[in-house]
Amino acid sequence: MPAVLGAVCGRGGGGRNESPMSTPESNQQVSAPSVFHRDVVQYREYKLLLSADRFNQSQWFHKFWKTTRRVAKELGIPIRKRGKPMETHLREVIFFDTPKFRLYNHGFILRRRTFYAHGVPPPQLELTLKFRDSDLKTTAEVDMRPLLPCVNVVKLKEEVLLPYDQIEGMRMIYSHSCELDTPNSILTQSFGAVCEFFPALRRVGAKAKTALSVVNGITIEEVLVNFGEIDFGGKMTAKATLAIWRDRMTQERFIGEYSYQLKFRSPEDFRGRPKELSEAFYLRLQREAPDWIQMGTTKTEMLYRMGKTPVVSHE
Repeated sequence: MPAVLGAVCGRGGGGRNESPMSTPESNQQVSAPSVFHRDVVQYREYKLLLSADRFNQSQWFHKFWKTTRRVAKELGIPIRKRGKPMETHLREVIFFDTPKFRLYNHGFILRRRTFYAHGVPPPQLELTLKFRDSDLKTTAEVDMRPLLPCVNVVKLKEEVLLPYDQIEGMRMIYSHSCELDTPNSILTQSFGAVCEFFPALRRVGAKAKTALSVVNGITIEEVLVNFGEIDFGGKMTAKATLAIWRDRMTQERFIGEYSYQLKFRSPEDFRGRPKELSEAFYLRLQREAPDWIQMGTTKTEMLYRMGKTPVVSHE
């Protein structure tokens, strides 16, 4: 097993000074592999960007919580307790990219999340590579699987967002991602080393020695609040959460998001009344809470646009 792959699996060089690449690095561009696995859409996630300034006190979380329950009740949709109501969790979120954002500008997102329990981080980190695009075929044809024998979860997801320029509407983008837990991090190594781990990144075409760094130097502190479980009928339920992103260094809040996600075996299994209700809830919530909404695309794009490096959005 190459050194990078062993390190991510927690089975690295055993104290030896091994190179992170199986072959010496060079300035040659890394080409893309030709084989991929076909996945089908098994998730739909509704996302509503919110103004973070509205959540400067705990009472505003409760107020928005009441708004979601009122809208659901008007539509005859039950919202059940899931764990402790309004339970809050803390996560650290970091995005990595090349200096010119070659990953993001080609549709890729490389993210590390750390989940804190009682203020203490666990030994495992959640590592995710994601490809986003507005075209389903383009997104599905990117093989996100890693070259290592670790347990990983590949998801092909439809994401429902606000229209670009108005409230009360929907537009779709698609996300193909690979998630895994690892005790180590390879993210500060070269682009070539990361490509050895995630071959899908080879299509970016960056030089192997290109370094990866924290996007705009910002480490995100995410406050995640449990907003219960929404029952759309037909055994289709969705866990709802409200997330606030703030700069960990300055504690400045810059974006919020209310979201809920449904899972199904295939798109054919998600139809009829459950699909209609999930969409009606999303549209009615926009209508009932326009002052809470922040126009934009995704939290990730807003983070990327906080710096001076040019951004080409696929979202």
